[in-house]
Amino acid sequence: MAPEATKTRIPIPERTRWQRAARGRAFAIRFRPGPAVIAAAALICLLIGLLYLAQQIRTIFSDQLKQEYAGLVLDAVGRAESARSLVGVWQQLPDATATRAAGYRTARTELAQRLTSLAALVKASPSAAPHLPPSLLTPDADLRDTDALLNAVSAWWRAQRDADSADVRVRIAHVARTLIALAALLFCMLITALGMYAKRNRQLAGQSHEFEHAALHDAMTGLPNRRKLFAALQEAATKSSAIESSAIAVPHKIAVLYVDLDGFKQVNDSLGHRVGDEFLIAVSKRFRVSVRKVDVVARIGGDEFAVLVREFSTNAELGEIARRLIACVVQTDKEMGNGLVRASIGIASFPDPVDDYRRLVAAADEAMYRVKRSGKNSYAFVDEVS
Repeated sequence: MAPEATKTRIPIPERTRWQRAARGRAFAIRFRPGPAVIAAAALICLLIGLLYLAQQIRTIFSDQLKQEYAGLVLDAVGRAESARSLVGVWQQLPDATATRAAGYRTARTELAQRLTSLAALVKASPSAAPHLPPSLLTPDADLRDTDALLNAVSAWWRAQRDADSADVRVRIAHVARTLIALAALLFCMLITALGMYAKRNRQLAGQSHEFEHAALHDAMTGLPNRRKLFAALQEAATKSSAIESSAIAVPHKIAVLYVDLDGFKQVNDSLGHRVGDEFLIAVSKRFRVSVRKVDVVARIGGDEFAVLVREFSTNAELGEIARRLIACVVQTDKEMGNGLVRASIGIASFPDPVDDYRRLVAAADEAMYRVKRSGKNSYAFVDEVS
């Protein structure tokens, strides 16, 4: 007869433990703390650890201060002992002369002063210490009592310094083994999390700034591009309109100077694009230096630039700016030894004669082409040629 198949069963105690473990895992999953809870708990533990650590460090600093003060007292004891040795030297001189007597008296006085300084230092001690008897601080005090006093003071303060030093070592050892390790761990966790968060924010902010800068500036020269120019133009025109609508009597006018480089294509064709790029970079720097900081110099095309003058009074000022820009081109061309490049500039101003600031660039461009047709290397306003 075949043996009866037996069923595998989990013993009751093991089944109970398994069920409890399963419930525990489910509870842990359900109530697993999030990053905010962990950060809060870590911060609380860190604060508690830092408070205790601060208390211990304060005690350590206090003991170190006591050690340093004990060192000052022992230095004063050493100076007093040196003065006592000098008295002994004068005592041992064989000749009873006036010089010996005067020297001995001076040495006793110096010893008394040293002892007085020592007594004041001991009296001002941050911890309780035996004071020096006033009777031993005079020049006529018994030298044997003085020797005993110095020995006693030196022994007491050395023992005090050694005790404070031992206490500091014990406290530092305890702090190093317990609270400093825990506080450092929590602090590092918190700082790491904050550092990662701050680093990520800096990266995003830097990328955003880079994207914004790249979107509004020319990559080669670093000057504002057409988009940035029109944004600045709109801002300046809005300010001009606000001033005109106010009670201010002085009119606020803006202008655009459209600059086109004559002969630049020959530089690229004959000398290469690298030389052409170097020329554009060099002339861009000179353009930027030749105008005010509040004005905007933009590169709006291959060899085309525009200068936004945020405020001016007369056309003569604009003409002077145009002449400086032409001189920048001539100087750059001369420095690079090309002898090919000059500049034609068109000038348009708002609100007179152009009454719409959105047409300033186009109007200045038209005036620039009139200069090109008239012989180049000059400038012209929207209604005349210079």
